[in-house]
Amino acid sequence: MVAAADSLVWEIVKNNNSFMRKKSGRTSRSGSVRFSVEPGNLTSMSTYKYSGLANSKTIDISSTDDNRAALTLKTKKGGKAAIALNKPFRRTAKTITGQTADKYYRSDLKSAALAKYSAVYRGNRAAKGVKKAQPIKRGRA
Repeated sequence: MVAAADSLVWEIVKNNNSFMRKKSGRTSRSGSVRFSVEPGNLTSMSTYKYSGLANSKTIDISSTDDNRAALTLKTKKGGKAAIALNKPFRRTAKTITGQTADKYYRSDLKSAALAKYSAVYRGNRAAKGVKKAQPIKRGRA
């Protein structure tokens, strides 16, 4: 693949790519919301800051098959470095902070990475049967 500037790649993929999910609003005033399900996007929002396609440095936290979590970082040569997150919650949070902010990798994504890990951790606990899944609130019935 030819090396291109991150901002140029974003301008090419921001309006149309295979990972884009558009949700139309309920009213004409609210407009539509764009989501993105690409690997490396922590918040699933279609913005330049969180884009896994456009940025050369990305962070991804995902659930593995055995109900654990994995931290994935893009390397300089285009590969990916995966780190297993199978320690207790606080030590894992320290690992995520160490890999993002302390190593000057992407310190702006530290809080989003911790939030994503919390969601993955919560889902894994429900999948293992340690804790019940919380019911979804549906408003007034």
